[in-house]
Amino acid sequence: MVLFLAFFGMLCWGIAPIFGKLGLYQVEPAAVLCLRTLMAATLVLGYLAGTKTFFQLGQIPLGLWFFIGAEAILATLVGDLAYFAALKYGNINNVTLIMSTSPLVTIILSAIFLGESITKFQLVGALMIVGGLICIGLEPG
Repeated sequence: MVLFLAFFGMLCWGIAPIFGKLGLYQVEPAAVLCLRTLMAATLVLGYLAGTKTFFQLGQIPLGLWFFIGAEAILATLVGDLAYFAALKYGNINNVTLIMSTSPLVTIILSAIFLGESITKFQLVGALMIVGGLICIGLEPG
C-alpha cells in the first residue's frame, strides 16, 4: 500500500507543474499560491467534516503546533512561493528537476538532527541525483 501511495503521489507531483505553469500566465506567483492554498484547505476541511474527523485537529498537542507551523512556513509558504516564481519565469523541466532534489536536503538533515541512518542504496541514489544536477548545470544555454 505504501508503494502505491508513493507512486500515486509521484504521479500527482509530476502532473501538477503542468497545470501550475498554465495557471501562472499573467498572474503573480503569490496570488496563485494563495488561491491554490485556499482551494486545498477548503477540500481538506470538507473531507474532515465529511468523515467526522474535524475534531481531531483539537487533539493535536500544542507543543507540536510549532513544528507543523515551521513546516507550513517552509514548505507551503516560502518553498511553494519560490517554486511558483521559478515556474513562472523559468523552464519547467529545469525547475521541476531542481525542486525534486529536495530529498537530498532531507536525507542530510535527518541524519544530522534526527540521527537517522543513510543506507548505501540511498547514498548511491543521492549521488545519481547530484550527477543529474551537474548535467543540468553543464547544459549550454
